[in-house]
Amino acid sequence: MTAPLLSAIRPCLEGAIPAIMATCASDGTPNVAYISQVVYVDEGHVALSFQFFNKTRENILANPYASVLVLDPVSARFYRLHLRYLRTETAGALFESMKARLAGIASHNGMADVFRLKGSDVYAVEHIDAIDGEGLPPAPGRSGLLHRLRQCSERLAACTGLDELLQAALGALQECMGMAHTMVLMLDAPAQRLYTVASRGYATSGVGSEIALGHGVIGMAARENTPVRISHMTHAALYSHAMRSSLEAGTPDGEPPGMEIPYPGLPAPHSQIAVPMVAAGRVLGVLFAESPRDLAFDFEDEDLLVALAAHLGAAIDLLQAAPEGGEAGAPTATLAPAVSGTPVRVRHYAANDSVFINGDYLIKGVAGAIFWKLLRDHAQTGRTDFTNRELRLDPTIRLPDVADNLEARLLLLQRRLQENNPPMRIEKTGRGRFRLCVACPVLLEEQPG
Repeated sequence: MTAPLLSAIRPCLEGAIPAIMATCASDGTPNVAYISQVVYVDEGHVALSFQFFNKTRENILANPYASVLVLDPVSARFYRLHLRYLRTETAGALFESMKARLAGIASHNGMADVFRLKGSDVYAVEHIDAIDGEGLPPAPGRSGLLHRLRQCSERLAACTGLDELLQAALGALQECMGMAHTMVLMLDAPAQRLYTVASRGYATSGVGSEIALGHGVIGMAARENTPVRISHMTHAALYSHAMRSSLEAGTPDGEPPGMEIPYPGLPAPHSQIAVPMVAAGRVLGVLFAESPRDLAFDFEDEDLLVALAAHLGAAIDLLQAAPEGGEAGAPTATLAPAVSGTPVRVRHYAANDSVFINGDYLIKGVAGAIFWKLLRDHAQTGRTDFTNRELRLDPTIRLPDVADNLEARLLLLQRRLQENNPPMRIEKTGRGRFRLCVACPVLLEEQPG
């Protein structure tokens, strides 16, 4: 009988049923123990979770050979993996992905405070045996996956603007792949944070909500540039709602409270998957999906999301690099019409470029600096029309030299204005051009940092 390929038995490596690991001491004494995770690395390697320095660990360090018995959760067929220990990884993409997954498994079994991943043990797979015995019929294959990916890809390829692109991506995930709760977050590399620019399937959009790099499945996927997938109920404090840190440190004295934008995640997610969007080796952001069901996403879903996220990252990078209209720094002749009514008070804090409208928090960071520049120019000269290019050349906005994500920041500002509905808005007037519309007098208040 031909030995099965590791890729053919990947359902056995999803963690639904613990594996059994057998090792031998240097004197030949055997030891058998359960193992929490056997993770597919590539066609010739797996990674096992190292949690305790126990007899299994002692045996492997003395004698690097082991056998692991895994079970297909649908067909109930057993397979034995003959393994050779290579190394232990205690940092990086593989370790962090397994650490997140272990937290889900541990919490699902009420052991969140007991299980702690110490390392990812990487093994070479030297041979696989299919164990004789009757089993159940295998699970039917998921047909049409490539066609669904094609549908998603075609939708993205037809987009000409960032807002259209993000909405097309989330719409495709829902309609073609059945993923109802999704979001896209962009990376602000200098601030080491990710901010939500689009979401679908939640009661509130959460646009502008932030997650620190390295926090939760989203922050970990961005920091390590690797997919992170959890298939069981997770520990809320660790992975379900990893929110951004408070801005208490470094905020100006007397700044009003209420700068939290609620994160739009599910209250009790049972499955989560976060995939980095990468272009030219650079992480641009994260594509994220979650579900209230256990085992909602498998390795095929992960593969599809990785392919889609790569397309999305390349499209975002291409849109950012495309030529823009307008002459750099050239003001337009269009002036604002006269307005009347009760003035709106807009306060700007220079320390973090946070902006408040009539005491209510709107935005901060680069998007806040952009909004403040537009309002200042409008107040001083009556201008209403602007170009992306002039924003890039304005030193007061402090855009990063590389990967400024200006389109994403303008989209974020536009969405925040739409959701908060102040008497002002931003509308696109062409490629690289937009207009500030103000419906009443504005009083500007600058608060120095």
